[in-house]
Amino acid sequence: MEFLKPFVLPVEARTPERHEFHDLYLPDDLATPRPAILVVPGGPLPAEVKPAQRDWPVFQGYALLAAGRGAIGAIVDHRLYSPEAYAEGASNVEAALETLRSDPRVDENRLALWFYSGSALFSADWFREPPSWLRAVALSYPLLAPFPGWPDLGARFDPIAAVAEAGELPIVLTRVGRENPFMAQAVETFVTAAAKANLEIVDVPDGQHTFDAKDDTDESREAISRGMELVLAQLA
Repeated sequence: MEFLKPFVLPVEARTPERHEFHDLYLPDDLATPRPAILVVPGGPLPAEVKPAQRDWPVFQGYALLAAGRGAIGAIVDHRLYSPEAYAEGASNVEAALETLRSDPRVDENRLALWFYSGSALFSADWFREPPSWLRAVALSYPLLAPFPGWPDLGARFDPIAAVAEAGELPIVLTRVGRENPFMAQAVETFVTAAAKANLEIVDVPDGQHTFDAKDDTDESREAISRGMELVLAQLA
């Protein structure tokens, strides 16, 4: 199964701490509360797809990379099973964040969100009213507009419109050169809309959608590392 390909960047194995809606990958030093990155896998995917995305090597890889750099890596099980479930999925992401912030091992004032593919539509909520504790939003090969034929998701899930309200919130966009044409066009529209936003772009010219599992190349590894450096810099 293609989605179970290994993460292209080597990471140190750690056993996750499993909770109902999220998994935690903890760093070695927990003497003081640590910043956290919440990995938000893509979708929508039917509930029948197994294993769940929290068990995919690619998302575990990002959480492990964060833990290896001294942050807490978390993966949310948002249960986004269909386009009609975006509101429910967004609520599950928000609940996971609140659970993280209440964990005494987490610095409640230093969190980041990292969205992938279809979960990027969730980002609109956080662009409109970014809380002070949200230090960065990252988007990897994001879906930034609903696909044709999907139900109307309304203004709530429109990151292109919402990004103008993001203010100084740091946004890290990882953009792949071999993207689905519809998604690529939406990304370019987003970049134009984000002209006044605090946007950093990590380009992967030869990368395809889910390059971090599909493309075992130095370009992929460099892009992942650069994206993580940019996010972690905001959590320092």
